[in-house]
Amino acid sequence: MKRLGFAAVVVLLLASGLFSQNPSAQAARVWRQAHEHAIVQEFVELVRIPNLAADPANLRKNAAAVQQMLEKRGVRTRLLETAGAPPVVYGEILTPGATRTLVFYAHYDGQPLDPKEWATPPFDPVLRDGPLDRGGKVIPLPPEGQAFNPEWRIYGRSSGDDKVTIMAFAAALDALRQNQIPLKSNVKFVIEGEEEASSIHLDKILAANRDLVRGDVWLIGDGPMHPSRQQQLLFGVRGIQTINITVYGARRELHSGHYGNWAPNPAMMLAQLLASMKDATGRVLIDHFYDGMVPLGPAELRAIAAAPDNDEALKREFWLGGTEGGGKKLLELLMLPSLNVRGMASSRIGAQASNVIPSTATATIDMRLVNGIGPQEAVARVVEHIRQQGYFVVNADPDEATRLAHPKVAKVEVEAGGYSALRTPMDLPISKLVIDTVESARRPVIKLPSMGASVPLFMINETVGSPTIIVPIANHDDNQHTFNENLRLQNLWDGIELYAALFSM
Repeated sequence: MKRLGFAAVVVLLLASGLFSQNPSAQAARVWRQAHEHAIVQEFVELVRIPNLAADPANLRKNAAAVQQMLEKRGVRTRLLETAGAPPVVYGEILTPGATRTLVFYAHYDGQPLDPKEWATPPFDPVLRDGPLDRGGKVIPLPPEGQAFNPEWRIYGRSSGDDKVTIMAFAAALDALRQNQIPLKSNVKFVIEGEEEASSIHLDKILAANRDLVRGDVWLIGDGPMHPSRQQQLLFGVRGIQTINITVYGARRELHSGHYGNWAPNPAMMLAQLLASMKDATGRVLIDHFYDGMVPLGPAELRAIAAAPDNDEALKREFWLGGTEGGGKKLLELLMLPSLNVRGMASSRIGAQASNVIPSTATATIDMRLVNGIGPQEAVARVVEHIRQQGYFVVNADPDEATRLAHPKVAKVEVEAGGYSALRTPMDLPISKLVIDTVESARRPVIKLPSMGASVPLFMINETVGSPTIIVPIANHDDNQHTFNENLRLQNLWDGIELYAALFSM
C-alpha cells in the first residue's frame, strides 16, 4: 500500500465520512483495513507460543517475540530481570521536548490449562466463524484481499488475556508511523510475564528500575470490555489473596462400610467449614470481613449509577436462574470484598471413585479485596473463623502428635503474591485527559471506579508512584482464565484505534 501523509489521510477520511474527533484513531482504522491479514498472521504466531508459568523456557520465547515486535516498530527495548522470574520487556520511544510520559502495561503469560478441556489445542490457534458455544466452526483464514468478518473469533490461550493488547500496541504504532502522525509524549512499555502468577517479582523489578519506568500515568491494557460491548475505563481494581485449606481425617483412606459413621470424613468436614463462611445470599459470614472498607465517593457512585445495567442479559447468557447479592446489581457487588472457592479436591470421583472415607480434603480460596482491607488482615480473619469452628490451625502438614491431640486440624497455606486494592481518583488532570482522549476515539465510554478483577496496580503505585488507569479491549465473553479462550476480531480492530489515540495523546 502506498504510504500516505497525515493530511492525505484526513482528506480520505473526510471523503469517506469516517472522520471523528480523533484523527489518530481514524487514521488507524483506514490503515488497519488495508493490513488485516498481516495483523492476524502476526497475532496468531504470538498466540502460538506456549506461555505457562510451569514452562519458563517458552516464557522467555514469548519475551523475545514481544521484544522483537516492539523493536520492529522503532521501540528501543531491553529486558528487566531478577532471579527466578520471567523477564519484563521494557521499551521506550522518547520524544524531543515532551513534557509527559505515558507508560503502557500488558502481560504475555497465561493461566494454567488442561489441553483435554479444549475443543482445539490451546497453542494451535484457529479461526472460527462465531462463538464456539453458539456453533462457531473452524474456518481457514480468508485469502489476501478479502476482509475478515469482525464477528469471527481466534481461539487460543491468551488470545484475549492478554496478547491482544500487545498486538494492538504494535499495530497502533504501525498505523501512526505509516501516516506520519507524531507523538507528543514519551511512550514507554512494561510487558511482564508473571501477571497470572500474581506478579510476585514485579515489585522487585520495578524498584530496581524505578526511574526508568516512572511516568505521568500507567495505562493498563488488561481486562474485558463492558458486557454491552461499550468501551470501559476503569480507575481501580480489587486486591487479591489466595489461600489453601486442608482438613484431615485418618492417616490413610478407610473402607466406608467398616468405618463409616465412626471415622470423620474430611470431605464432609471441609464442605461444612466452607458453608459456614457464607450465607445463602452470598454474604460472607466471617467476623469483621467487611470492616475497614473505604467508601466510594460521590463521583464514583454517580459513575456506577450511570453505567448500563446488563444483569438480565448476562443471566441469559450464562443460563443463571438466580444470582447472589440479595438483589444488588453486579456493579455494586464488584465494589465489595469477596470470598470465592476456586476448587475442592478429596479422593476420587466418578468411575475412579472407591468406597472409602477420604483421608484429606483441600480447597483453594481467593479473596478479592477493596480499599481499606489488606491481604494480611483478610487472611487473619479467615484463620480466626476456622479456629472458631473448632479447628486447630497449622501451616504445615501435622504430625502424629498434633493429629492425636486435636479432633479437628486444618492446614492453612497462604500463597505468595497477594496485594491490596487501589483506586485512582477520577478527577485528576491526567484522568480527565485520558477520559477525553478515549471518548474522542471510542464513544460512548463507561467510566467505573474499579474493576472486579485484580491487576497489580497497588504494586505499581506503591513502587513507582504513578497513577494507573485500566484501558481494556478484550471481549467480555472471551473465556478468560478457562478453556476455549478466544478473541473477537472487532475487539482487536477497536483496540488498535484506541491505542493509536492514546499513544498520540
